[in-house]
Amino acid sequence: MQIERHDTDILILGTGGAGMFAALHAQQSAPPGTKITIAVKGLIGKCGCTRMVQGGYNVALGGGDTVERHFMDTINGGKWLPNQDMAWKLCEQAVVRIRELENEIGCFFDRNPDGSLHQKAFAGQTADRTVHKGDLTGIEIINRLMEQVLSRPVEKLQEHRAIGLVPTADGSALAGVLMIDMRSGRFRFVRAKTVMMGTGGGPTMYKYHTPSGDKTMDGLAMALRLGLPLRDMEMVQFHPTGLLAGDHTKMTGTVLEEGLRGAGGQLLNRAENRFMFDYDPKGERATRDVVSRGIFAEMRKSNTSEHGGVYISMSHLGPENVRAKFPGMVKRCADSGFDLAAGKVEVVPTAHYFMGGVVVDPDTRTAMEGLYVAGEDAGGAHGSNRLGGNGVANSTVYGGVAGDVMGADIRRMGALRDPDETVLEAEIARALRPLSNKVAPIQPLRDKLQDAMWEDVGVMRTQTGLARGLTRIADIHDELLQAGVAGDNLAFNLTWHDWLNMASLCEVSEVIAKAGLARENSRGAHFREDFPDSGAMESSYFTVARQTGDTLDVSREDVQFTIVRPGETILPENEPLSLVEAAE
Repeated sequence: MQIERHDTDILILGTGGAGMFAALHAQQSAPPGTKITIAVKGLIGKCGCTRMVQGGYNVALGGGDTVERHFMDTINGGKWLPNQDMAWKLCEQAVVRIRELENEIGCFFDRNPDGSLHQKAFAGQTADRTVHKGDLTGIEIINRLMEQVLSRPVEKLQEHRAIGLVPTADGSALAGVLMIDMRSGRFRFVRAKTVMMGTGGGPTMYKYHTPSGDKTMDGLAMALRLGLPLRDMEMVQFHPTGLLAGDHTKMTGTVLEEGLRGAGGQLLNRAENRFMFDYDPKGERATRDVVSRGIFAEMRKSNTSEHGGVYISMSHLGPENVRAKFPGMVKRCADSGFDLAAGKVEVVPTAHYFMGGVVVDPDTRTAMEGLYVAGEDAGGAHGSNRLGGNGVANSTVYGGVAGDVMGADIRRMGALRDPDETVLEAEIARALRPLSNKVAPIQPLRDKLQDAMWEDVGVMRTQTGLARGLTRIADIHDELLQAGVAGDNLAFNLTWHDWLNMASLCEVSEVIAKAGLARENSRGAHFREDFPDSGAMESSYFTVARQTGDTLDVSREDVQFTIVRPGETILPENEPLSLVEAAE
């Protein structure tokens, strides 16, 4: 099949918060005349996970809160697994980035009567530090970023799906990215001196999930095939309160944001008993992993709501107050037949965010020359558990960092690199495989994968379950490789892209399960019922998965405590443990 060849200087994959900030910062840092290209699987500003952010943006803006406190909350929340240099940069640069979002990008966030930014409570944090725009913060951020990017001289490849990272023949550097122009079905190979991958996470291999179904972890699958190390791949964050409206609607799994619990929302089981204090003294304001396990435990006891979850109740806070504070959430629930303000809403833990990702340094560089990774594709900043509100901060902070670093690095790079044509041909052959097979439906395979991951590689794990999950994943992957799609017209051939989505999900699902088997303790989002102890914090390790040929190996590496050690803190001696509790 004919391949279109295309050249640029800086290529950015993804147009969420990470991708668009990278484009804007690369414009500022790169030499004049540098060609910058952004490519996205969908449409700029209309897809991706940043747009779906509801809760807000964590940033320490005074009132007793400090970067040091934000950092300690991030380390404690991540159960001492984060890369501390990355976590520090996240917290420190969030202060810079929020001012940039307001003063340069044009975002309007909610304010207090005195004009200062309003910051609300999020679980697992010792200060109210989450800046927001009602409960639709992501739309505000992404709309303003979209306006900026669309007005700049940046080449835009919309509806271009990245399917392969292609190195040079000697494997020393990245040459470019193989894509499919979804509008025509043609392959396009784009050479670039630097490539930033910000395709986002999207653990949609689970029965209940928050991201849209087109988010299928393509970036991590591409990095895996390239042989790059991936860390913390067992760490899938389940948001405790995904809307549970039945199998008949795609609204099931979408998030009811953490601010509901931060504001005083209560979780009730079938008997309408408030059960979370049975599992943690912080009740509903415990971290996401703890609350998810509490709900899951109630589900296993059959203390469930009509559709098999539990209830969240806000009515005790006053219906009018709830409608005023959470208009987006009230409308979302109303669309599914629930009254959040005055009644009860059914919820279930839902796969939400992926802490694992490509191993990067604090400047977003990877082990492969020319490849940078930011946002949810990158591992390290969150460790085993992401604090609510740290996600969009991570994407925008590190997107900007990547843009700055690529713009600087490109000054020392020479000519564009030639690709390894063998790898390029292999990636094309892989994508074309289903076109020569007997046509078979893809959706039943996705349903089977979602059931397998939810049941065996989900909120609670065991060696037996994980091993069974691996077998089920392998069987589903084998079925997929035999399944075909009609190839008479490849333009907007969504069934073909469904097949490619499933291929990515199967590849990443195997890594999640194998990394889960390798971690024989319980940390953050990863809970082993057969190894419930967390292990000694001072001997913390993270898992590293790497694929060589057809072999996937998972090893362990010790966490480097570069800033603070377990049992210690960088907060001043007279600081209260929590500003929230001090205020209350």
